[in-house]
Amino acid sequence: MITGAMKRRRDARPTTAVGRSAVVAGPRGVRIEEREFPPPGPGQLRLRMHGCGVCGSNLPVWEGRPWFEYPQAPGAPGHEGWGVVDAVGEGVSGFRPGDRVTALTYHAFADYDYADAGAVVKLPPSLAEAPVPGEPLACAVNVFRRCEIEAGQTVAVVGVGFLGALLVQQAVEAGARVIALSRRPYALEVARKCGAEVALSSESAEATQQVSEFTGGEGCERVIEAVGVQASLDLASSLVRARGKLIIAGFHQDGPRQVNMQDWNWRGIDVINAHERDPAVYTDGMQKAVDALAAGRLRFGELGIRHFALDEFAEALECAVGRPEGFLKSLIWMEDRRLA
Repeated sequence: MITGAMKRRRDARPTTAVGRSAVVAGPRGVRIEEREFPPPGPGQLRLRMHGCGVCGSNLPVWEGRPWFEYPQAPGAPGHEGWGVVDAVGEGVSGFRPGDRVTALTYHAFADYDYADAGAVVKLPPSLAEAPVPGEPLACAVNVFRRCEIEAGQTVAVVGVGFLGALLVQQAVEAGARVIALSRRPYALEVARKCGAEVALSSESAEATQQVSEFTGGEGCERVIEAVGVQASLDLASSLVRARGKLIIAGFHQDGPRQVNMQDWNWRGIDVINAHERDPAVYTDGMQKAVDALAAGRLRFGELGIRHFALDEFAEALECAVGRPEGFLKSLIWMEDRRLA
């Protein structure tokens, strides 16, 4: 006999949802498709996405490279999403529909995406209306952890985009003296607002000499490269003091790099590739980032954010490519929740 309680449980089973996905159909080409999103599988959550950030690593896919295949999967390569739990898969505890979350997912340029329950972080009420792109915030926290920055050290951050600015904030809070280097005057202005003591043009021929003078000829105990090109790697390498640490946070994806290994050997520097690939480390970084955001230790509302709707996908990506004055990051909103 089926009781009323049994019927309610049966009727509460997740159903298929219908929503939109952005599909990168080719270099600089996108279409918005409506599709079905089945119930989540065991151990999964289906998320109703509120928004997704545009990552620098998305740009080569958008611009086109020989090694990419098109069309990309629906919603790819969006991985900086946040939203609410829409449906709970079998075997998942601790989440229920309506929970506001940020998560590590991979097809988040869409109305819905799926995440393993272990890669989802709940958001506190204080962040109820805020955009929370968890993946890049986790990157900032995890990169900073790898830097092992201590009070009194001199830290150079080469490249002040979204990630670089968050690293400046954390280094300043840790008590370091921070030198920020960027080619863009606006980025240097942001670095100063984040607490950098010195802000220098990375394109200046005197940049290395200026850092040397600031550090009494010693160089910096920690240098973070946060751009992802050969020139930034060269500049960052030149700023590290003997037995200092060079931390690579930039995403280098356009071919091999050359380094002056003789010079690295002579100075005995540590070189750290601070990109995480362990989902558990990512999730831990997201939780720490959410805690820091809620406490005001991380702040990104003033970091040159521009807001777009899903049907403005191309504009959001092109803005990230062109980086106009006053811009650091694009956020794409799936729902009508964009900020002014």
